[in-house]
Amino acid sequence: MAGTRARTLSDLVDVDFPLFAFSHCRDVVAAVSRAGGFGVLGGAGFTPEQLETELTWLDGAVNGRPYGIDILVPERSRTEPGLDLAGLSDLIAPEYRDFVTRILRDHDVPPPDRSTDSRMPGSLPEVGDAYLEVAFRHPIGLVVNALGTAPDFMFERARERGIPVAALVGAKEHAIKQVRAGVDLLVAQGSEAGGHCGEVSTMVLVPEVIKAIAPIAPVPVLAAGGIMTGRQMAAAMAMGAAGAWTGSVWLATPESEVSDSLRRKLIDASSRDTVRSRYRTGKFSRQLRSAWHDIWESDDSPDPLPMPLMGLLTRPAMEAIDRAAEAGNPKARGLQTYYVGQGVGLVDGVRSCARIVHEFITDFAEAVLDLRSRL
Repeated sequence: MAGTRARTLSDLVDVDFPLFAFSHCRDVVAAVSRAGGFGVLGGAGFTPEQLETELTWLDGAVNGRPYGIDILVPERSRTEPGLDLAGLSDLIAPEYRDFVTRILRDHDVPPPDRSTDSRMPGSLPEVGDAYLEVAFRHPIGLVVNALGTAPDFMFERARERGIPVAALVGAKEHAIKQVRAGVDLLVAQGSEAGGHCGEVSTMVLVPEVIKAIAPIAPVPVLAAGGIMTGRQMAAAMAMGAAGAWTGSVWLATPESEVSDSLRRKLIDASSRDTVRSRYRTGKFSRQLRSAWHDIWESDDSPDPLPMPLMGLLTRPAMEAIDRAAEAGNPKARGLQTYYVGQGVGLVDGVRSCARIVHEFITDFAEAVLDLRSRL
């Protein structure tokens, strides 16, 4: 694969059914890969040491099936390079910490002990470099950069090992830039998606990206954003996508990382209960709307900090909120939020990852047969 550009998805990855599952939980990744899809672990929430543990576990849990890793390495960092955790923390003005402390106090949430958290933000280039050092010691089948153009060191090390490089894009201009940089696989992620996303809907973005890159190179495109069923996957592939990239559909599974209280909120939510907000990471990301957003959007709140400072500020608070909610604090439950797309409105209960993969395959086949009969 090194030195050439693959023409089809099957040239790049070994997958029975082109359903890609992004998750921060290794159990979801393993279950989807074993079921015939392709699990991708979101690595940005771990330390490099924790990531080593997660990938070692996955190596033995996927039963020889392929899996990948997704990291966050932006093109530019808005902080000085080389700062340690204390140096980064010092860049957060006291008014921001006071504001978060007040939110927690008003909702009877015990404040987090920040002194015990040694995790550097996963969006820093030096942390991304460390992630890759770990990842390339394992038999990963794909490496994905979710913020901006993949850095040169990612391309170089992946090429040496014959591992394809993928990137998430939210606009055709970004797709063109990624393909010219040498990316092997694109994920066209519409505004419906959970997490960091742009403003263009999936239905528009996918064909727009495919058309824009066609004169440059034959790079396969996965559709992402709001895809929760096999019929939606079939619709995306009818537009020219090579497969589907999913995330929100796995959150209500028993294998996922979310707590029981948060899982219930996700099941109860409608497609209108999400919001694109900067009040979690500093960049726009789609999340489950909660009292957290209402407070931050009030007139007396400070403006969001840039990435990675906003995440450094909010991560311990969110973990404290989740602990309090799980312990039965209703005020904390009102603050609970998570990265989730508008497809959350299609989540109506708890189903295993294997069952969801099976339902995707069945729904996809039925959609193709229905379309064929109508033609």
